[in-house]
Amino acid sequence: MASLSQLMENEVFMAFASYTTIVLSKMMFMSTATAFYRLTRKVFANPEDCAGFGKGENAKKYLRTDDRVERVRRAHLNDLENIVPFLGIGLLYSLSGPDLSTAILHFRLFVGARIYHTIAYLTPLPQPNRALAFFIGYGVTLSMAYRLLKSKLYL
Repeated sequence: MASLSQLMENEVFMAFASYTTIVLSKMMFMSTATAFYRLTRKVFANPEDCAGFGKGENAKKYLRTDDRVERVRRAHLNDLENIVPFLGIGLLYSLSGPDLSTAILHFRLFVGARIYHTIAYLTPLPQPNRALAFFIGYGVTLSMAYRLLKSKLYL
């Protein structure tokens, strides 16, 4: 079993940790962006959230949907659907001893694709911008999974 000091000396793992920090920070930003849009547009999903704006029937007008809030929320959900598999597969991949330059290419492509996907979603840019960014990130995760299974197959 590898010690923490050995992990800190593993360049691929440290690259993974760096790019994971970037993509997780971006995902955290999406929570803040959703909250910002909900507050500035006075759009809430739960009755208790709009209690500060009135009571009873007056508060109910704030229980609604808004296109901008929903767009940010969907972008955040898309991050959750794509970043979580990247974290698990990327961690295993980074510990499997891949070539440093290949691993960094995977990590950079994924992070760049997720950042571009968010920009394309929120701006919004016309398709196929968002779809291309999605498939690049998805392809990177699949590539790491394939390389991991191919090199360390214990089935």
